[in-house]
Amino acid sequence: MPSNTAKEISHTSEVRVRFAETDPLGIVWHGNYIQYFEDGRESFGRHHGISYLDQKAHNFATPIVSSQCEHKLPLTYGDVATIKTTYVDSAAAKMIFKYEIYNPKGQVVCTGKTVQVFVALGGELSLIAPDFFKDWKLKMGLTV
Repeated sequence: MPSNTAKEISHTSEVRVRFAETDPLGIVWHGNYIQYFEDGRESFGRHHGISYLDQKAHNFATPIVSSQCEHKLPLTYGDVATIKTTYVDSAAAKMIFKYEIYNPKGQVVCTGKTVQVFVALGGELSLIAPDFFKDWKLKMGLTV
């Protein structure tokens, strides 16, 4: 892989569309896709050892500072959607995730991206990556 190409790590999870997430037409309300991104991030974090609870154990939170969402097709009540969550490596002290949500037919229904920064639980923004995050990146083969 060329050195100028960002390294990525992915994880796939599923979510069943609940009745409360749909509008009167039975399709998922557009704002719920951001929640599906969060479901994907949480599953990614548990699977790869960088969950919100892991971050909190190191006295950090990672609030979202940017989110993007592009809708292509609808999901409907009862669908089991597949969420592909991909961590995109960055030299900066932030976590970047890309998302692809698929319907049961395997069609892309939504894509998106979020950017999170590291904030100490006391409220101070960290301009350098915390040690636990550097250790995680090393363990994941993102740094040498």
